[in-house]
Amino acid sequence: MAWGVAGWLVMTYIQRIGPAALAGLKARVANELKSTFASKCSREISLAETLSLPVIAAFRQRATGQKYLINPNKQSVQPDPDRDRKTGH
Repeated sequence: MAWGVAGWLVMTYIQRIGPAALAGLKARVANELKSTFASKCSREISLAETLSLPVIAAFRQRATGQKYLINPNKQSVQPDPDRDRKTGH
């Protein structure tokens, strides 16, 4: 039985097409990695930044070219709560 969710159909398809066709598909992906299959992110954010309301509002918008990459290893820059008082703004 093949499922239509996630990668269940992919495995069935790979088994059906055989090793030669699979090698051709892998070669196509490798050759077109920086064009057809390229993905660009407009911003890289940390896990902590995903909890910021302005960031949430920004990445909830579904706009072309506005992908956010969540990097769990990125250290977030903590805002200085006294910044406005120190600078007089």
